[in-house]
Amino acid sequence: MGVTQNNDSVVIEIRPAAGGDEASLFVGVLMKMYSGFAAKKGFNLEIADIDENSYGGIKRLTMTVEGKDAYSFFRYESGVHRIQRVPKTEKQGRIHTSTATVAVLPEIKEVDFKIDEKDLRIDVYRASGAGGQHINKTESAVRITHLPTNLVVACQERRSQIQNKARAMAILRSKLFDFYQNRRDKEYAEKRHNQVGSGERNERIRTYNFPQ
Repeated sequence: MGVTQNNDSVVIEIRPAAGGDEASLFVGVLMKMYSGFAAKKGFNLEIADIDENSYGGIKRLTMTVEGKDAYSFFRYESGVHRIQRVPKTEKQGRIHTSTATVAVLPEIKEVDFKIDEKDLRIDVYRASGAGGQHINKTESAVRITHLPTNLVVACQERRSQIQNKARAMAILRSKLFDFYQNRRDKEYAEKRHNQVGSGERNERIRTYNFPQ
């Protein structure tokens, strides 16, 4: 499979895992951490898709980061991240442990397999804010489903439907490359499990211990 991998552009997906509501709040902590690091390095970080809940947590987050050798800085962030802290809702001061999974993929500019339009289902919808409150009145957000693999990508942060579709297609190329590259050895589900784990607390690559 011949490709042109862009090491100056990466796709980062973060999802809450073990820990319920506290895990979704932890996704926000990681987003701020990576945003601060990207700003310090002079990288351009853009949120492509975010699904927030009504109490400030994040159920799903996709970001893109562009900058010289960005992939080399972020590639080892893939895996389970664990946090230990006392939640704001904890009245007895007990420390809770929560996790989130991070997947980092290089953006793929060119691939030698064609994404056939008939394999795509493209849905448009209104971009929404926390708690499902609409933040615009036009259907500019785009969700693309690759039917053969059931991979789904979405983008809602750009102003126009055309811009969101182009960004979503770029993310889809990266995810498809990751899918096909690793299917040669094992099924994709096993590959994803090896990369980010199941989100269980004992699989972490890093622990953030706030009390210390």
